[in-house]
Amino acid sequence: MTRKPGKTSSAKDLPAKALEAAAKPAEMVGHAMERALDPLTSVLKRAALTRAQKQGAQFDPAPDPAPAAAEAAPGKPGLAVSPLAVPFPKIAPVAGVEIATARAGFYKHDRDDLLVMTFAEGTSAAGVFTRHGVGSAPVDWCKRQLGVSKGLDVRALVVNAGCANSFTGKPGADAVRRVATAVGKRFDCRQRDVMMASTGVIGVLLDDARITNRLADVEARLTPDGWDAAARAIMTTDTFAKGAEATATIDGVKVRIAGIAKGSGMIAPDMATMLAFVATDANIAPTALQTLVSLYARTTFNAVTVDGDRSTNDTLLLFATGQSEAPRIHRAGDRRLADFREKLEGVLLDLALQLVRDGEGASKFVKITVTGAESHASARKIARTVAESPLVKTAFAGEDANWGRIVMAVGRADEPVNRDKMSVTFGKLVAAQDGMVAANYSEAKMSAYMKKQELEVGIDVGVGRGHGVIWTCDLTKQYVAINGDYRS
Repeated sequence: MTRKPGKTSSAKDLPAKALEAAAKPAEMVGHAMERALDPLTSVLKRAALTRAQKQGAQFDPAPDPAPAAAEAAPGKPGLAVSPLAVPFPKIAPVAGVEIATARAGFYKHDRDDLLVMTFAEGTSAAGVFTRHGVGSAPVDWCKRQLGVSKGLDVRALVVNAGCANSFTGKPGADAVRRVATAVGKRFDCRQRDVMMASTGVIGVLLDDARITNRLADVEARLTPDGWDAAARAIMTTDTFAKGAEATATIDGVKVRIAGIAKGSGMIAPDMATMLAFVATDANIAPTALQTLVSLYARTTFNAVTVDGDRSTNDTLLLFATGQSEAPRIHRAGDRRLADFREKLEGVLLDLALQLVRDGEGASKFVKITVTGAESHASARKIARTVAESPLVKTAFAGEDANWGRIVMAVGRADEPVNRDKMSVTFGKLVAAQDGMVAANYSEAKMSAYMKKQELEVGIDVGVGRGHGVIWTCDLTKQYVAINGDYRS
């Protein structure tokens, strides 16, 4: 992934309230943080949107590079690989990170479903978690331990697929604690230095013995070169492994950034049924790391939606091992982090867009851009409403350029719009303009455009200068089939 660095302001220029809000876990500050982050985003060359749009260009339509639909997926048996899939990148080791996977038996079929990552002493960590009202035991654990440790010296991450350990009460919390205790003893660290994550069926208690009984084997298999296996081990209904990497420069020193993610359904803004783990060998203090992960979660993982449903287990964790020769950075706005900030956002967006490409049953990858809104927040809300409309999504599935459904969704977002100035475009084709069907509207051209796998919809609501982007997919019969027998 290659991206041009841009100018950025120094830390002293960043709004103090925005930095303070961003440094807190996102789920604690809610939408107040979103409002506070808008000025911070502007200071960072409007990175929250402009860079996201530039990064999205790498997903512009190409001549059908997708694998054959009949190819078997490596996750749940019986699923075909998404026609929108992208290949897993070659990810080089990140200094200070070791990885191992194993079969713990949470799934009946033969596959690895346990991931352990270990980190060098002194690793900083930060996270953003679901705003779901129920939450889960591993999410509660991570939030609590990061609060205690302030993100200092996190040494391990344990992830299981096949059991969400959500809505399991005190027994679920106890299971997480027992795993953290066992991992701490195995890798000579404290309970609080162990991060936890789970994904799978809600309401099923974690059988922690399945994890603790495999720790000796896991320790023997640790390797710095296991990102592909790690991505596969955390899959549920995913049909392809998701990874991204980049190299950035901090004060003239090259640093590595690498990450993996899982998710294909229950994907919506304010996090999703997704897990994402990103590591860098940069030396960044936890407070600065928290600011960065909170800021860029908004323009990446919180800018995608598959079905509008939010999960109980969403977790995005960022680790900085400090094993490169780059200087230690204490402030997110430090000008020496300019290239790193841009590359980090690129990695997060790459992973987030892969979630949409693997949307359950998806056959269309859709970028929705709203301009002319009263504010950026208003634009994002309108874009999200359009992206999550079942009528709009099924029109995409049926390759029907039904712009009337888009107008309908815009109107029910309950945001200021000017009907007489509103326009809708599909790619470069104008469907509606100045509040009515475009004079040069061509049904034939629209129908031809809708046959593409990757679509762009532009909406100008004619009231201001706010703009926002949401990426989504269509809604097909396969989505119903996948979720109709999710537990079988």
